[in-house]
Order: sequence, then structure tokens, then C-alpha cells
Amino acid sequence: MLLDNMAPNAFYNSAARFDPPKCDEDTRVEVLSEITDWIGDRESPTRLLCMTGAAGAGKSALQQTIAERCAHSGILGCAVFFSSQDPTRNNLSHIVPTIAFQLGQHDPTLQDYIRKAVVKDPPIFTRTIQTQMDTLVVDPFKRLQANVDFDAGSFPHAMLIDGLDECAGEERQAELLSTIKHCLLDNDLPFRIFIASRPEWAIRSALNAETRGYLHPLAYHVQLSDKYDATKDIRRYLWRRLQDMGSRSYDPRARSRSWPRVEDIEKLVWAASGQFVYAATVVKYVSERRSSPVDRLQTVVDWTPEEGQLARPFEALDVLYASILSAAKESYEAVDTHRGRNFVLLLRAHQFNSDARVGVGWGPTTSTRSST
Repeated sequence: MLLDNMAPNAFYNSAARFDPPKCDEDTRVEVLSEITDWIGDRESPTRLLCMTGAAGAGKSALQQTIAERCAHSGILGCAVFFSSQDPTRNNLSHIVPTIAFQLGQHDPTLQDYIRKAVVKDPPIFTRTIQTQMDTLVVDPFKRLQANVDFDAGSFPHAMLIDGLDECAGEERQAELLSTIKHCLLDNDLPFRIFIASRPEWAIRSALNAETRGYLHPLAYHVQLSDKYDATKDIRRYLWRRLQDMGSRSYDPRARSRSWPRVEDIEKLVWAASGQFVYAATVVKYVSERRSSPVDRLQTVVDWTPEEGQLARPFEALDVLYASILSAAKESYEAVDTHRGRNFVLLLRAHQFNSDARVGVGWGPTTSTRSST
């Protein structure tokens, strides 16, 4: 019953999230170090870290990287990645069973306590998530802690939740935050909980110092703002990815040491405005195997507005998306024998079918649904 009510697509290593965004080597070093140090400091009284940032700031890439590092170190208790495109992980219906299943995998005694809780109350999955959290996580873990041979210091303690804003409904997002506070923090369970979200109402109000938000005194708040300037990382990312592309290209121009040009990289770095999603979209477009990366990069550079032409956040990203879709439309119509078809409707149908098959949107741009 637990298996039937959890969301395996939400795991950090789920096949449904194949090729998830993550931080390139030598990028986001400062913020990764800060988060890693916080997770490792089990003596700190602050057991909740909330990371907020705009769409495209790299929150999911950071969460994925942290999840992989924690798993490699043997300290990952559980990880849940919300997605607005996946009906199994865009709401709260499956989150507690998903957490309970992952925690139970680390200790057979805990697994047995969770199993007994389900057997005792089979309709538990229809209860409020606070009731589910108490029944499937808190009570079994307290029973485990009561065992004389249990070593709390050896139990995997990192609990990661990514994309809170992709859970449908602000009230539901607030319900999850409240449940984490009342069930996990108030009961002093030995977990370091790392939540990433856009700064929408639920998490913003809970963390607000001026209005005395209930999580403000309990949480360590990391804001992906100017303090963590990603410009150098974006520049390094573009150089590394494009040069690697060039080394594998059939086009001799791409294999030249003079490609890509410094001025082109700098123009793209400027257009990105500190948002990794712009750079990731450029790389995704240029990496089309059937085309020359030199020609496609030049196309992107030609699309990129000049400095001083932008007036709104994400305008450069909007221009890039619009240009890619326009080029795709022209290519489609060049070979289409059914001129009456609506390209946008066809694109939506393709996206719907893709989501139905794999339960997830397209790689790096999954977190940008509100940017286009």
C-alpha cells in the first residue's frame, strides 16, 4: 500500500528525471559549500534551510547536486522533487509516503515500524498530511530512537525538498511548511531539512521577519540574489560546454581554437543576467547534432538583443524562446503538406504526449514555466 501511494518519479535518481539539471564542475562553488557545510554541521540548532530564488536561478540544479553529494556520502535520508508537469508530484497526495519509503530503506527496523503503522490504519493515505507525517514518519522514527542499539549519528540525516512552488495551490504549499514545522522540527527529529522554492506567498510569508513569520526564527534563509553572483559561473559553463561541443563536431570551424569567440560568449553572459536557465537553453539549442554548432551559435548571437535594449527581467530569455519557436515553425511549415495545421497546437500536443510518457518536462527548462 505504501508503494501504491508514493511517487517514485520524485526521487533524485528517478528515470523520469533523466538528465536533470545540476551544477557543472567549478560552478556555484560558494553556495554549494555553504549548503554542504550547513548539512554537515549537526550540532547547529537550526535544522531548516530555505533557499529561494527566481525561476531560472539554478535552485533545482543546486538541489540535484546536493542530493548526489549526500547520497555519495551516505547521508541522504530522502529527497523529493516536485514538478508541475507530473501529476504524481505536483500535489501533496504522495509526499509523505514518498518520504517514509525512502527513510525506511535505511533501516529494516524502521521499515517494519512503518509497515505496522500502515497495517494498523490502512486508510492513512486519505488523512491530512500532518496526520500522515505523524503516523508514517514521526512515530516510527521515535520508536526507532527508543531502541538502545540505535545510533542517531549514523542515520542518513539530509532531507531535501525541491520545487515547493510547483506544488499546486498556495494553501497546500503552506500546509506542507506547517507540517514540517509541527511534525519534524517541533519533535526535534535529527534531520537537516533543505527546501528550495521560488519566493512565492507560502514560503515568503512564513520566512518574513517584519510580520514575524513562524519559520523566520527557525530557518536559515539562503536567497539566490546578487550575493551569489552567477556571472563567472555562467561564463565558465558556456566556455566548457561549447568547447566540448566543438571538439566532437564534424565542422572543422567548431574544432578551431578561435571558436567560440570571446565577444560572443560575453554577449551571451550579459544577456543571461545571472540566470543559468538562459545559458542552459543556449547550450541545448546549439547542441543539435544534425547541425553545425558554429551556425547555431551564430544564430543565437544574432537573436540576442544589444546591451541597453532590454527593459524587463527575462526579456532576453523570452526573445530566445520566441526565436527558437519561430525557427521551428518555419522549418516545420517548409516540409508540411497540411498548411491548415496550427503549429502551436501541434507543439502543445507533442508536449502533452511527452509528459504523459515520461512524467517530466524538458531538462534545464523545467523550472522556467512562468518565464515564457
